[in-house]
Amino acid sequence: MGLISDLQAVRRSWRIYHGDPRHNRALDALYARFVSKGDLVFDVGAHVGHRTASFLRLGARVVAVEPQPLPATLIRAVWGWRGAHVVRAACGASVGVASMRVNVENPIVSTLSTDFVAASKDAPGWEGQSWDRTMEVAVTTIDALIAEHGAPSFIKIDVEGFERDALAGLNQRSPALSFEFTTIQRNVGLDCIDRCVALGYSRFNVVIGETHQLEFAQEVDAATIKTWLAALPEEANSGDIYAT
Repeated sequence: MGLISDLQAVRRSWRIYHGDPRHNRALDALYARFVSKGDLVFDVGAHVGHRTASFLRLGARVVAVEPQPLPATLIRAVWGWRGAHVVRAACGASVGVASMRVNVENPIVSTLSTDFVAASKDAPGWEGQSWDRTMEVAVTTIDALIAEHGAPSFIKIDVEGFERDALAGLNQRSPALSFEFTTIQRNVGLDCIDRCVALGYSRFNVVIGETHQLEFAQEVDAATIKTWLAALPEEANSGDIYAT
């Protein structure tokens, strides 16, 4: 019964993220600003590989990092032959093993962050979410991935409240990166901006939700993006900040 429910949940994720060609075109147009043919890209928190697929369509080589077994197997089966290298692990501040809280019905929000689970409780937009299983997963660092696979041109990080920890495991600057933020944990997003500044990033932009549209016509500085995030309405829910 557990395997059947897991397969059904992954199938739902696939339909959501791969089922709309307009979504794919908009995603490709967004990432074409940061990714060129032949680039190496890290997709940290790849889930069912919708970002991996976009990077591959743009001609990039991809290291897809995903700790959950079914999504990782799916990415390897569908895109491994096209050059996606799958690392079945999470990214954190140090190499090791950690306990992942799994949302069986909605596995895309499975997380290593207990604070993320706590913050979602009774929060608008997060009603009905339940993290009802745990699994032990391997943890690597982005620095370790760079040592093994080379320096990426772009790093995408979407790890459900664990972004601050993932960035703590990065100590060298790529040309650009993105990380997810949520309005239930603005502090994590603000800390991630500070970490990016410490790494040498100085210009920022942002996409709300799955719009794939940058909010600012021109990149802004760290102070501006932090003020914007602090003032963002709760109902915005989530998005991705881009650092260059």
